[in-house]
Amino acid sequence: MSVKAKYQPVLDLGEELAIKNGDVSEEGGVLKIKGEANTQYEKNLLWDKIKEIGGDSPTDVKANITVADDSVYHRHTVKSGESLSLIAKHYYGDPMKYKQIFEANTGVLSNPDVIHPDQELVIPNL
Repeated sequence: MSVKAKYQPVLDLGEELAIKNGDVSEEGGVLKIKGEANTQYEKNLLWDKIKEIGGDSPTDVKANITVADDSVYHRHTVKSGESLSLIAKHYYGDPMKYKQIFEANTGVLSNPDVIHPDQELVIPNL
């Protein structure tokens, strides 16, 4: 199996996330991946996928992934049935961090208990 085939799920995720300026090459059994993610969250998703396939310190892949907008962790479009605590749990692993999301979005939200589908929320860097 080629290194590129081994890491194909990473390349597929990069396509799904619309990574910009992407470049992939294979040299001496090492896959070189380059590109620009929209946010740190998307960059983390790519690295998580790399580690899932190659372990914590893979030697057969080198990735240079930059971030277009490092002023926020991510931008999230609210879906039906979501709450700030559910969103906080998804991005931070801690539902109590909903307060930080609320504070970052006081221009859009007036009450942390009231959010609506299709609202775009800033998920702040912690």
